[in-house]
Amino acid sequence: MRLERRPHRPLVLVVLAPIVAIVAALLISGGLIALDGANVLDAYWQILVGAFGTRLGITETLTRATPLMLTGLAAAVAFRARLWNIGAEGQFYIGAIAVTAVASTLFAGWPPHLIIPASLAVGALGGMLLLLLPLALRLRFGVDEVVTSLLLNFIVILFVSMMIEGPLKDPLAFGWPQSVPVPTDAMLPKLVDRTRLHIGLVIALVAAIVIWLVQSRTVFGLQSRAAGLSPPAAIFAGVPLGRTLVVVACISGGLAGLAGAVEVIGVKGYVTTDLSPGYGYSGIIVAMLANLHPLGVIAAALFTAIMFVGSDSMSRALGVPSYIADVTVALSLLTMLISIFFTQYRIRR
Repeated sequence: MRLERRPHRPLVLVVLAPIVAIVAALLISGGLIALDGANVLDAYWQILVGAFGTRLGITETLTRATPLMLTGLAAAVAFRARLWNIGAEGQFYIGAIAVTAVASTLFAGWPPHLIIPASLAVGALGGMLLLLLPLALRLRFGVDEVVTSLLLNFIVILFVSMMIEGPLKDPLAFGWPQSVPVPTDAMLPKLVDRTRLHIGLVIALVAAIVIWLVQSRTVFGLQSRAAGLSPPAAIFAGVPLGRTLVVVACISGGLAGLAGAVEVIGVKGYVTTDLSPGYGYSGIIVAMLANLHPLGVIAAALFTAIMFVGSDSMSRALGVPSYIADVTVALSLLTMLISIFFTQYRIRR
């Protein structure tokens, strides 16, 4: 028995890979649920009911999926060009603190139709600049961006903590470590009244469509794919590799920074060090489940959000720990990597 690389990846295997991965992850998680003494089918039914059974559940699922779509797109864009952006969590936070700083000071008093797009642009710009630093170290000195972008996450968290304990501390928070709130005029409009669902969902969906069109219909999209498939071959074919990676970094970091800005002016209204429950890291899982396809990111983000929101309902109904959602999402990444492997290789006798 030996492994043989496929001459090309069959479309049916590419489509089935994420489905098989999710089913396998659910089966393994089901075993853990059964060990806890709960009925597996009842547990998964409670997850669906919690995510879609009520108006609140539906809107909370979509609200949770919004930043996951943006961070998933950030990872997908970078990974397709073989730029290993593991720093989306830090870019998320730098976008969040940047939009809070400018919206509460420089942009204060601006009308909503100006302050909202300006704030989103500042958040995206913060994420761009943060990712350009690891890329510059890679292009200039050959430093692995996996390490630098990952370590920057922790540096940014400490920076955000310093800002909300210092210059941006809310004096009316009774000592609670949070930033000053952004002006009411800077908050994103709600899609559904008396819920947290905001127009950021539309922004994320439009971003996914635009990224798909750019990657599939433009010269830059072809260049970024070529850079990911084989950098030496791309250079030989005349692709400006450095310039292409800079643009990819701007898009990827900008999307992650935009996710942080959207979460602040769409949901929270201020920044805390627990603003993100791991959106940047979960975005990597979302991108892999989507097989790095921008439109697939939408479905993968919805699946991840369903698990996170529905697991709380399952925990209340059956007493199963809600951490099973984290286990399932993590398992889906592992099973997806195995599925991708077998779309590229086959077993031969």
